[in-house]
Amino acid sequence: MPRVIISPSVLASDFGNLTAECKRMIKGGAEWLHMDVMDGHFVPNITMGAPILSCVSKGVPGIFMDCHMMVAEPEKWVNDIADAGGALYCFHIEATSDAVSLINAIHSRNMKAGVAISPDTPSTAITDAIGEAADMLLVMTVYPGRGGQKFLERCVHKVSELRARFPQKDIEVDGGVGPKTIDVCAAAGSNVIVAGTALFNAENPEEVIATLKATVGAAQARAEQL
Repeated sequence: MPRVIISPSVLASDFGNLTAECKRMIKGGAEWLHMDVMDGHFVPNITMGAPILSCVSKGVPGIFMDCHMMVAEPEKWVNDIADAGGALYCFHIEATSDAVSLINAIHSRNMKAGVAISPDTPSTAITDAIGEAADMLLVMTVYPGRGGQKFLERCVHKVSELRARFPQKDIEVDGGVGPKTIDVCAAAGSNVIVAGTALFNAENPEEVIATLKATVGAAQARAEQL
């Protein structure tokens, strides 16, 4: 089974203290930081872009920025995000007509490539060729575009479907995930967990991170025994 990774969603952080917030999560046990890039086209909101990512990269040396690109033309931003220090570039399957070529372009800039599917997109949209080329697959459990939405449990079956097809692949869940919803995500086979308000608004984020990791680890152990 792939290793358990916690990727706090920076969208839920205090943007006025962004580098400090990232350091706080890393100190609490997070491996990655989930950076939501929105362009106002693919989704209605605008959040952060390459200039902000570059500042975070400089302010938090060694940070692994898991860049979730909610943008209409994902091909357009690969070089900018790579230059800003992005470690993983995750684009939406709905926003491109040639996912494999885009994955190759991402890899050419020494970034990992992720492919995301929105709640109304079936897991079969990720073909075998796309899934094998990608480093990570992201199942959205809310509609992309804003934080703090309610978890959509109807999306979780797609995690199970992708895990059955790609047993060693990193599979991420993003949207409304926290201690109350982690059980179903873990049981379905997700190993990369994005959590926003559940971590940044917690009194003890270290405890929440530990709980999320332990739940996924226990689910993986049960799956291996089957």
